[in-house]
Amino acid sequence: MTNIAFIGMGNMAQAIAGGFIKSACVKAENLFAYAPNQEKLKANAAKIGFNAEADLYAMVNKCDTVIIACKPYQIKDILSAEGGKLCKLLKGKALLSVAAGWVHSTFHEILGDDVRIQCIMPNTPALVGEGVMLFEKTNSLTAEEHAKAVELFQALGIVEELPTNLMGIGGAISGCGPAFMDLIMEAYADAAVKYGIARPTAYKLVAQTMLGSAKLQQVTGDHPGVLKDAVCSPNGTTIRGVDTLEKKGLRAACISSIDSIMEYKK
Repeated sequence: MTNIAFIGMGNMAQAIAGGFIKSACVKAENLFAYAPNQEKLKANAAKIGFNAEADLYAMVNKCDTVIIACKPYQIKDILSAEGGKLCKLLKGKALLSVAAGWVHSTFHEILGDDVRIQCIMPNTPALVGEGVMLFEKTNSLTAEEHAKAVELFQALGIVEELPTNLMGIGGAISGCGPAFMDLIMEAYADAAVKYGIARPTAYKLVAQTMLGSAKLQQVTGDHPGVLKDAVCSPNGTTIRGVDTLEKKGLRAACISSIDSIMEYKK
């Protein structure tokens, strides 16, 4: 994977490109990106460090690995434009897709065996090296390409491989999850502000508490319930807060948020 090309440079692609460069696993000079909004692309290139490209086809032609990072609904039009010019240029290359809802079979139906494909579901914490990278188990990369792809994305967080039928729920948890975590952080920060803590301090306290709690579970491997019980003293303040969250339906609300995503995907 000498030169890597991004087709699309939205928030997720920016997180990935930024993570690659920050971790030094890809040199900025080997990272290229194309997007229709050239002004925005150039601004992001100046901020992140990749090379902004004005010609999609010329960019793909000089890169051996292409990352599809545009909106899922745009992919078919991009692949079929100008008589399928992109499909022809992709022959013999490795194609990594971070587009939600697209799996190996979807691409294979269009591109056939001439393009080696790996679908990945990342999330935005990739930008700070704490992302979740879900690799679809079914792929057509060579063993060397697959190992290199895993190595690249491990620089952005953890890599987990899932069978095709679980990519949807995996993406709902890790891909949509950051927004839910942010909502919880904002809510508890609001509570802190309500009782007198300045907002910047409130965000700092809540974010570190969430980060520390997650890290504690990862390091110890303990069940979250065990860790929760360790904080709940008899007749104490924490158990009263837990009781209120249970009465307000926190668990049910969390599960329902995923149910709504999975129902929408059907």
